[in-house]
Amino acid sequence: MLAMNYRGPYRVRADYKPDPVIEHPGDAIVRVLRSCICGSDLHLYHGMVPDTRVGHTFGHEFVGEVVDVGRDVRTLKAGDRVLVPFNLFCGSCFFCQRELFGNCHNTNPEATASGAIYGYSHTAGGYDGGQAEYVRVPMADVGPYPIPDDLHLDDAVLLTDALPTGYQAAEMGDIHEGDTVVIFGAGPIGIFAAKSAWLMGAGRVIVVDEVEYRLEFVKRYAQCEVVNFREVNDMAEHIKKMTDWMGADVCIDAVGGDAAGSIAQTLTGRLMKMQAGASTVLHWAINSVRKGGNVSIVGVYGPTFNAVPIGNVVNKGLTIRANQASVKRHLPRLIEHIREGRLNPKEIITHRVPLEEVADAYHIFSSKLDNCIKTVLIPPSAREVQAVNASALH
Repeated sequence: MLAMNYRGPYRVRADYKPDPVIEHPGDAIVRVLRSCICGSDLHLYHGMVPDTRVGHTFGHEFVGEVVDVGRDVRTLKAGDRVLVPFNLFCGSCFFCQRELFGNCHNTNPEATASGAIYGYSHTAGGYDGGQAEYVRVPMADVGPYPIPDDLHLDDAVLLTDALPTGYQAAEMGDIHEGDTVVIFGAGPIGIFAAKSAWLMGAGRVIVVDEVEYRLEFVKRYAQCEVVNFREVNDMAEHIKKMTDWMGADVCIDAVGGDAAGSIAQTLTGRLMKMQAGASTVLHWAINSVRKGGNVSIVGVYGPTFNAVPIGNVVNKGLTIRANQASVKRHLPRLIEHIREGRLNPKEIITHRVPLEEVADAYHIFSSKLDNCIKTVLIPPSAREVQAVNASALH
């Protein structure tokens, strides 16, 4: 099969790899119909995530068609179309029973540090991801979610991570009616967090980024205010000026360790790797939120330490919540929002690229070229399926 192949930082290519096979009676094999490049994939691409091994296939956002199942699989059969949450989970451990699917204790040998994630290095279990023609899906009775007939595949693929993560970012902020919410990052997660903040009762939503086309996009898509941090001397002071010197009620970090905006943080966190990524946005969020406010973190950082102003957290009485999204918990509500027209996820897709051109797709997305917001990869086998389906209609 054709698959994305990681060759080292800033080096990926499309290569032929062996087709995945059933390794456990609970497995399924899924033919990928859509996969995405996520902002989190850029942390791998930039060499920021430990134990990302040469030959690994990325891709934790994918949907597809079941082509084979193990003998113990009861809920799926060949031909079913499914969206696959980015987290692998068993459904029965202490954490899964509490719907903390991103913290499953049985799917990752490094479970004390992270849950399991498709295509996200061996710190997250070492499972190959969906930027390929086929993917092995373990615990197929638990994770995959049947795609409703009335749900567009482009909406479905964004339900595997980007939309639930943005939604959970807003949920973890514990937004109350009329709250001012500041979101750092105008990528897909930040865009969906901004849109979700309105659904949860926000009275004011402000998004911070440095890329003008992304700010214009989120301003239009989520009807929010925007700030270019390159035009601001002091981020915390600026947010306080915008909020009558109180600070925001809720701040959301939708950036993580690849954040720009501080030479010192970039040097220690991204170049020298003395921290688990640049903690620029963590500082901004902690210092911009009001006393007694909430900070929600969904941006990706490494498993080691970051230098953060913990004294400010204590003195201001802040609540900090962070986690990988428990995708499956959110799906019924998010599908309802899509059906009712309150959310239209596929509108953020700006690029559809053949899997054969995955190296160019990563370069465009990473370098923020061509007004790229969200990239969908289409494998050749998926194009063949679409061609057959189209011919059957005539």
